[in-house]
Amino acid sequence: MTGDGAHRPAQLCGDGSLREVAEEIARDWSALGVRGSFLARDMDTGDQLGFDVEVPVPLASVVKVPLALVVLDLIADGELAPALPVTVDPATSSVGPTGVAAFRHPVTVAVGDLLLLMLSVSDNAAADALFDLVPVADVDARLGAWGCTGIRVRHRMNHMYECAAGADGNDFSLALELAVRDERAGRHTIETLDPVHANLGTASALVTLLQRVWNDEVAHPRATAELRRLMGHQVFTHRLASELRADSLPLSGKTGTFLHLRHEIGVIEADSGARVAVAALTRADRRAAQAPDVDLAIGVAARQAFEALRR
Repeated sequence: MTGDGAHRPAQLCGDGSLREVAEEIARDWSALGVRGSFLARDMDTGDQLGFDVEVPVPLASVVKVPLALVVLDLIADGELAPALPVTVDPATSSVGPTGVAAFRHPVTVAVGDLLLLMLSVSDNAAADALFDLVPVADVDARLGAWGCTGIRVRHRMNHMYECAAGADGNDFSLALELAVRDERAGRHTIETLDPVHANLGTASALVTLLQRVWNDEVAHPRATAELRRLMGHQVFTHRLASELRADSLPLSGKTGTFLHLRHEIGVIEADSGARVAVAALTRADRRAAQAPDVDLAIGVAARQAFEALRR
C-alpha cells in the first residue's frame, strides 16, 4: 500500500539522523500495508528512535514476558517453588502449535520448566498453567505496583482463541478476515483485539520494562536474571534476529502472533557492551496467515535501529 492511502505515524521520536531512520522504517512498513509501533533504545545512553510509541496494542504472546517476571519474582521471594509439579491435560488446556499445547496426552511439568516452555517456544498451555497458579488479576496488580504503566494483563492466553472462535464459528481464516476488516474500520468484533479488553502494551512501556529487567530495577534481582536467561532461549529467529544473526550479537526476545498481529520485543547485546532494547508491534492491513515479508521488515528495522544507535 503506497501513496496517499499509506499509513503515516502520528508521532516520531529521535533527534537528527535517528529521526530520519525512524521515518525510513515507518515508510517501509507502510509500503507493506503494516500499521505499528516501533521503539529502539540504547539502554546506557538513553538515545532512542521510533514512532507511535505510546499507542496501546494487543500483546498476543508478548504478554508472557510480564507474566514470567511476576512468577519468577514469587519464586525469588519463596512464595512459589520452581520444582512444583503441575499436570496439564491437552484435552482441556489451551490452543497452540508448540510445547504442551501440541501434546496429545496429559503431562506433568515443573513450574520452572513451564516458564522455559512458555518463553522458548511460546507454549500457550504452559502460560495458562502458570495463570492457574498466579491469576490474571494478581499479575496485573503486581505490574501496577512496580509502576509498569502502559502494560495491562486482562485475560488468559486461550481467551484469545475462544473469542476468535465465537466470532467466526471456528473458522480462523474468517477470524483473520474480521481482524483486518476491523483494523481498517476502527472497531473490534473480536474482544481480545479491543484495547478496552485486551492484554495491552505500548512500545514505550515494553522497552522500559526490558530496560528495568536488564538493569535489575524491577522485581527481585534473581527474578530478572532468570528472565534474561530464559528469553535468551527463544527458538524463533525470523523477526528481530533475522538481520542480526551473529555470535557477537546475541538477542534475547519474545514474539507474539495472533491473526493479523506480529510482534517481538527483545534486547540486542554487542561484544562492545552496547545494549539496545527493541519493541516492534505490527498489525497487517491484509489477510495472510503467513507474512514473511512483515517478519523480515521487523528484522530490517531492528538492524537499522541498532546500527544507527551504535554510531
